[in-house]
Amino acid sequence: MIRKVLGIVREKNMLSLITSLITAFIGLANFMILTRSLDKESFGHWVLFITLVTFIDMLRFGLTDNALIRFASTDDRDKREEYLGASYKIGMFAIAATTILLWGSYAVIMLTGAEIGKGYRLFLAWYPLLSLLNLSWNNSVSYFQARQDFNRVLNIRLFSLIPFIVFLGVNYLYLSLGIDTILVVFLISNLLPSLFVFYKRWDGLSYVAKASKEAVNEMLNFGKYSMGTLVGTSLLKSADTIIIGMSAVLGPIGVALYAIPLKLTDLLSIPLRSFSITAYPKMSLKSNAGDIEGLKKVFYTYSGAVTLLFIPISMACFIFAKQLVLILGGGEYIDSLPLLVTVFRIFVIYSVLLPLDRFTGVALDSINRPRFNFYKVIMMTAANIIGDIIAVFWLQSIEAVAIVTVAFTLMGIVAGYVYLNKFIAVNIGGVFREGFNFLINLKEQIRLLR
Repeated sequence: MIRKVLGIVREKNMLSLITSLITAFIGLANFMILTRSLDKESFGHWVLFITLVTFIDMLRFGLTDNALIRFASTDDRDKREEYLGASYKIGMFAIAATTILLWGSYAVIMLTGAEIGKGYRLFLAWYPLLSLLNLSWNNSVSYFQARQDFNRVLNIRLFSLIPFIVFLGVNYLYLSLGIDTILVVFLISNLLPSLFVFYKRWDGLSYVAKASKEAVNEMLNFGKYSMGTLVGTSLLKSADTIIIGMSAVLGPIGVALYAIPLKLTDLLSIPLRSFSITAYPKMSLKSNAGDIEGLKKVFYTYSGAVTLLFIPISMACFIFAKQLVLILGGGEYIDSLPLLVTVFRIFVIYSVLLPLDRFTGVALDSINRPRFNFYKVIMMTAANIIGDIIAVFWLQSIEAVAIVTVAFTLMGIVAGYVYLNKFIAVNIGGVFREGFNFLINLKEQIRLLR
């Protein structure tokens, strides 16, 4: 029985899910400690800083991550090393560009005496250094995702997460240090795994000399669309926070309030992230081999299974929304409980729609049609930003911001299926049929362990 359990745990889907679960659990613990360590305004500044970091990271790694996963999904070792080196080279150019832009902007703001919020100021001042510190470990994670080596992905992620959460715990219990010190420790926690993968030669720096001009151009041609897609996807969430932070009425406290139901929603999408990580290289392999029927089966299985999993989980979250919000936010947010519960319940509906939207994008990327995934996401993002501006500056309502997100996710589902059907014929029936069969088979494997 132990051997069977170990066999299931070591299966790629399960390893990916375990990695996502552990990462999400530590991220949740970080969030909960910070809500209790910082006042609402300081926490709002931290959320805004992290939101901007995530957005620009999407911009940088969007150029290389999906491209590296796709092109390094090969048995040719020389090719893998060539693409790994090309990815690192592109990453260094991206760091140089963002450093010039952000530090240049910060210098102008300082010289002119312009007023900006502390979250924006921290981002402009410290992100260029952070981008250098996290390049190596992020590049190696993408490479090992391509190789479906999720043991190493997990080890690297833990190396980046554990030092920071240990500090947050000690700080909450004994030190009570502020946001500036927390930021310094956050930078150090990104340096440590990068030093480790550099020592192990997993980051790509050792292979930069192998990075041919053709490999760089191939990754950039693919990456320019996947970057746009990732940036657009990030904006679908981060634009809400950024626009709320610009409001004189809602401001950093509004950001702090909105962050709590948004974080709970991120937890609901853990299976989606883990399964999409494993689905993408599988679909890419099928596409490269010309096996369209096999590719469609993978698409149906993953999108259907995750959607079916989300339905009962989302129902439970809807019912126990009040309790979940209190657990995450703590007593300081009890006065805003009705608002937070309403926003979270709106996001629960959004989470059920996410798998159908996400996997159409994964399928388009895997068949080397990232341009259409880009079109889909940009369409959603533009509409979402317009809706957010109306919700924040006219309606002055956080609930309206959440409703806008749901509306334009529906738009993305329709657009994704229209674009995907230009190249491979897919249908909703296949999604739920194959997804149901996958869950039945999984249940049978678990039953045999008894």
